[in-house]
Amino acid sequence: MGLLLRAPRLHWSFVATRPWSNLSRRNMSLTPKIISTSELSAQDAKWITLQKIKYSDAEGKERVWECAERKTRKSTGVDAVAVMALIKSKTNAFPASTVIIEQFRPPIGKYIIEFPAGLIDEGDTVESAATRELEEETGFKADSVQDVSDLTVVDPGMTNANMKFVIANVTLEDKLTKPKQKLEAGEFIVTRVVELSKLHEELKEYAKKDFVVDARLSHFAMGFNLANQMQKKSV
Repeated sequence: MGLLLRAPRLHWSFVATRPWSNLSRRNMSLTPKIISTSELSAQDAKWITLQKIKYSDAEGKERVWECAERKTRKSTGVDAVAVMALIKSKTNAFPASTVIIEQFRPPIGKYIIEFPAGLIDEGDTVESAATRELEEETGFKADSVQDVSDLTVVDPGMTNANMKFVIANVTLEDKLTKPKQKLEAGEFIVTRVVELSKLHEELKEYAKKDFVVDARLSHFAMGFNLANQMQKKSV
Protein backbone atom coordinates (compact mmCIF):
# COMPACT_ATOMS: atom_id res chain seq x y z
CA MET A 1 0.00 0.00 0.00
CA GLY A 2 1.16 3.53 -0.65
CA LEU A 3 2.29 5.81 2.14
CA LEU A 4 0.13 8.84 1.54
CA LEU A 5 -3.61 8.23 1.33
CA ARG A 6 -3.73 4.77 -0.22
CA ALA A 7 -4.66 6.53 -3.46
CA PRO A 8 -4.86 4.67 -6.80
CA ARG A 9 -1.45 4.09 -8.34
CA LEU A 10 -0.25 3.64 -11.89
CA HIS A 11 1.10 0.31 -13.08
CA TRP A 12 3.54 0.13 -15.97
CA SER A 13 5.55 -2.91 -16.88
CA PHE A 14 8.72 -4.06 -15.12
CA VAL A 15 11.73 -2.26 -16.56
CA ALA A 16 15.35 -3.28 -16.04
CA THR A 17 16.99 -0.75 -18.34
CA ARG A 18 16.22 2.98 -18.49
CA PRO A 19 13.16 4.41 -16.75
CA TRP A 20 11.83 6.31 -19.77
CA SER A 21 12.50 3.82 -22.55
CA ASN A 22 10.33 0.97 -23.81
CA LEU A 23 7.70 1.40 -21.11
CA SER A 24 4.64 -0.70 -21.82
CA ARG A 25 1.81 1.17 -20.10
CA ARG A 26 -0.33 -1.84 -19.40
CA ASN A 27 -3.94 -0.98 -18.58
CA MET A 28 -3.14 2.70 -19.14
CA SER A 29 -4.72 4.83 -21.82
CA LEU A 30 -4.39 8.27 -20.22
CA THR A 31 -1.71 10.16 -18.37
CA PRO A 32 -2.88 10.94 -14.82
CA LYS A 33 -3.49 14.58 -14.02
CA ILE A 34 -4.93 16.73 -11.27
CA ILE A 35 -8.51 17.70 -12.12
CA SER A 36 -9.19 20.04 -9.21
CA THR A 37 -8.02 20.96 -5.73
CA SER A 38 -10.20 22.24 -2.88
CA GLU A 39 -9.96 22.65 0.87
CA LEU A 40 -10.98 19.64 2.96
CA SER A 41 -12.33 19.97 6.47
CA ALA A 42 -10.90 17.68 9.14
CA GLN A 43 -14.31 16.06 9.75
CA ASP A 44 -14.59 15.13 6.07
CA ALA A 45 -11.07 13.65 5.83
CA LYS A 46 -10.88 9.85 5.87
CA TRP A 47 -7.16 9.21 6.32
CA ILE A 48 -5.71 12.28 8.03
CA THR A 49 -6.74 14.93 10.51
CA LEU A 50 -5.40 18.24 11.81
CA GLN A 51 -4.30 18.91 15.36
CA LYS A 52 -3.78 22.14 17.29
CA ILE A 53 -0.95 21.62 19.75
CA LYS A 54 -0.39 23.86 22.76
CA TYR A 55 3.06 23.58 24.30
CA SER A 56 5.50 25.56 26.41
CA ASP A 57 8.89 26.40 24.92
CA ALA A 58 12.34 26.40 26.54
CA GLU A 59 11.55 29.76 28.21
CA GLY A 60 8.19 28.58 29.54
CA LYS A 61 6.23 30.61 27.00
CA GLU A 62 3.01 29.01 25.78
CA ARG A 63 2.90 28.50 22.03
CA VAL A 64 0.60 26.91 19.43
CA TRP A 65 1.54 24.55 16.58
CA GLU A 66 -0.53 23.11 13.75
CA CYS A 67 0.06 19.49 12.77
CA ALA A 68 -1.27 16.88 10.34
CA GLU A 69 -1.85 13.43 11.84
CA ARG A 70 -2.71 10.04 10.37
CA LYS A 71 -5.90 8.28 11.40
CA THR A 72 -4.41 4.92 10.39
CA ARG A 73 -1.74 4.38 13.08
CA LYS A 74 -2.10 0.96 14.69
CA SER A 75 -0.99 -0.46 18.05
CA THR A 76 2.66 -0.78 16.98
CA GLY A 77 2.93 3.01 17.02
CA VAL A 78 4.69 2.83 13.64
CA ASP A 79 2.84 4.26 10.65
CA ALA A 80 4.76 2.79 7.74
CA VAL A 81 7.78 1.00 6.32
CA ALA A 82 10.03 1.67 3.35
CA VAL A 83 12.07 -1.20 1.91
CA MET A 84 15.48 -1.27 0.29
CA ALA A 85 15.76 -4.68 -1.36
CA LEU A 86 19.36 -5.83 -1.68
CA ILE A 87 19.13 -8.02 -4.78
CA LYS A 88 21.96 -10.43 -5.49
CA SER A 89 22.60 -13.54 -7.61
CA LYS A 90 24.00 -16.80 -6.28
CA THR A 91 26.08 -17.03 -9.47
CA ASN A 92 27.03 -13.33 -9.52
CA ALA A 93 25.14 -13.02 -12.82
CA PHE A 94 24.58 -9.31 -12.17
CA PRO A 95 25.95 -6.66 -9.78
CA ALA A 96 24.31 -5.97 -6.41
CA SER A 97 21.12 -4.06 -7.19
CA THR A 98 17.93 -2.72 -5.72
CA VAL A 99 14.38 -2.16 -6.95
CA ILE A 100 12.72 1.24 -7.09
CA ILE A 101 9.19 2.16 -8.09
CA GLU A 102 7.54 4.91 -10.11
CA GLN A 103 4.05 6.08 -9.26
CA PHE A 104 1.90 9.17 -9.66
CA ARG A 105 1.38 11.00 -6.37
CA PRO A 106 -1.60 13.40 -6.42
CA PRO A 107 -0.28 15.71 -3.64
CA ILE A 108 2.76 16.44 -5.83
CA GLY A 109 1.00 16.14 -9.19
CA LYS A 110 3.93 14.23 -10.69
CA TYR A 111 5.47 10.78 -10.90
CA ILE A 112 7.57 10.07 -7.82
CA ILE A 113 10.55 7.71 -7.67
CA GLU A 114 10.53 5.79 -4.41
CA PHE A 115 11.53 2.69 -2.52
CA PRO A 116 8.67 0.20 -2.13
CA ALA A 117 6.70 1.25 0.95
CA GLY A 118 3.39 0.94 2.71
CA LEU A 119 1.35 1.36 5.86
CA ILE A 120 1.55 -1.11 8.73
CA ASP A 121 -1.68 -3.01 9.36
CA GLU A 122 -2.93 -4.21 12.75
CA GLY A 123 -1.18 -7.47 13.61
CA ASP A 124 1.84 -6.68 11.44
CA THR A 125 5.40 -6.53 12.61
CA VAL A 126 7.69 -4.09 10.85
CA GLU A 127 9.43 -7.04 9.16
CA SER A 128 6.21 -8.73 7.99
CA ALA A 129 4.83 -5.45 6.62
CA ALA A 130 8.08 -4.78 4.76
CA THR A 131 8.26 -8.21 3.13
CA ARG A 132 4.56 -8.07 2.19
CA GLU A 133 4.78 -4.62 0.64
CA LEU A 134 7.93 -5.55 -1.25
CA GLU A 135 6.27 -8.59 -2.81
CA GLU A 136 2.98 -6.84 -3.54
CA GLU A 137 4.54 -3.80 -5.21
CA THR A 138 7.49 -5.43 -6.98
CA GLY A 139 6.99 -9.21 -6.98
CA PHE A 140 10.35 -9.77 -5.29
CA LYS A 141 10.32 -12.10 -2.26
CA ALA A 142 12.71 -11.31 0.58
CA ASP A 143 14.54 -14.33 1.95
CA SER A 144 15.62 -12.44 5.09
CA VAL A 145 15.66 -9.04 6.73
CA GLN A 146 19.15 -7.65 7.17
CA ASP A 147 18.45 -4.50 9.16
CA VAL A 148 15.63 -2.36 10.56
CA SER A 149 16.10 1.30 11.41
CA ASP A 150 14.99 2.99 14.59
CA LEU A 151 11.82 5.04 14.37
CA THR A 152 12.29 7.95 11.95
CA VAL A 153 10.31 11.02 10.87
CA VAL A 154 10.46 12.87 7.57
CA ASP A 155 8.74 16.23 8.07
CA PRO A 156 8.40 16.81 11.86
CA GLY A 157 7.53 20.47 11.38
CA MET A 158 4.29 19.53 9.64
CA THR A 159 3.26 16.03 10.74
CA ASN A 160 3.86 13.39 13.40
CA ALA A 161 3.88 10.65 10.71
CA ASN A 162 6.71 8.17 11.28
CA MET A 163 8.23 5.10 9.67
CA LYS A 164 10.97 2.50 9.82
CA PHE A 165 13.43 1.73 7.04
CA VAL A 166 14.07 -1.94 6.29
CA ILE A 167 16.89 -3.56 4.33
CA ALA A 168 15.69 -6.90 2.93
CA ASN A 169 17.82 -9.53 1.22
CA VAL A 170 16.57 -10.92 -2.09
CA THR A 171 18.73 -13.74 -3.43
CA LEU A 172 18.09 -15.00 -6.96
CA GLU A 173 19.32 -18.35 -8.27
CA ASP A 174 20.97 -16.92 -11.37
CA LYS A 175 20.05 -14.13 -13.79
CA LEU A 176 17.68 -11.28 -13.08
CA THR A 177 14.12 -12.33 -13.85
CA LYS A 178 10.82 -10.47 -14.00
CA PRO A 179 8.67 -11.21 -10.94
CA LYS A 180 4.91 -10.84 -10.97
CA GLN A 181 3.48 -8.05 -8.87
CA LYS A 182 0.49 -8.62 -6.59
CA LEU A 183 -1.22 -5.28 -6.94
CA GLU A 184 -4.74 -4.61 -5.77
CA ALA A 185 -7.42 -3.23 -8.07
CA GLY A 186 -6.70 0.39 -8.88
CA GLU A 187 -3.00 0.13 -8.08
CA PHE A 188 -0.61 1.16 -10.84
CA ILE A 189 3.15 0.95 -10.28
CA VAL A 190 6.27 0.73 -12.42
CA THR A 191 9.16 -1.29 -11.00
CA ARG A 192 12.77 -0.90 -12.05
CA VAL A 193 15.93 -2.69 -10.95
CA VAL A 194 19.03 -0.50 -10.70
CA GLU A 195 22.62 -1.40 -9.85
CA LEU A 196 23.49 0.13 -6.49
CA SER A 197 26.70 1.60 -7.87
CA LYS A 198 24.67 3.49 -10.50
CA LEU A 199 21.70 4.51 -8.37
CA HIS A 200 22.84 8.06 -7.61
CA GLU A 201 23.45 8.91 -11.27
CA GLU A 202 20.25 7.23 -12.43
CA LEU A 203 18.21 9.35 -10.01
CA LYS A 204 19.80 12.47 -11.51
CA GLU A 205 18.61 11.28 -14.92
CA TYR A 206 15.09 10.83 -13.55
CA ALA A 207 15.13 14.44 -12.30
CA LYS A 208 16.04 15.63 -15.81
CA LYS A 209 12.88 13.93 -17.07
CA ASP A 210 10.69 15.84 -14.57
CA PHE A 211 10.27 12.98 -12.12
CA VAL A 212 10.54 13.86 -8.42
CA VAL A 213 12.69 11.64 -6.19
CA ASP A 214 11.44 10.74 -2.72
CA ALA A 215 13.70 12.08 0.06
CA ARG A 216 14.43 8.66 1.59
CA LEU A 217 15.59 7.23 -1.72
CA SER A 218 17.60 10.35 -2.53
CA HIS A 219 19.33 10.39 0.86
CA PHE A 220 20.18 6.69 0.62
CA ALA A 221 21.62 7.10 -2.88
CA MET A 222 23.67 10.16 -1.90
CA GLY A 223 25.02 8.41 1.20
CA PHE A 224 25.90 5.26 -0.73
CA ASN A 225 27.64 7.32 -3.41
CA LEU A 226 29.58 9.32 -0.81
CA ALA A 227 30.70 6.14 0.96
CA ASN A 228 31.98 4.74 -2.34
CA GLN A 229 33.86 7.96 -3.12
CA MET A 230 35.50 8.05 0.31
CA GLN A 231 36.46 4.37 0.06
CA LYS A 232 38.12 4.95 -3.31
CA LYS A 233 40.08 7.91 -1.94
CA SER A 234 41.32 5.90 1.03
CA VAL A 235 42.64 3.03 -1.11
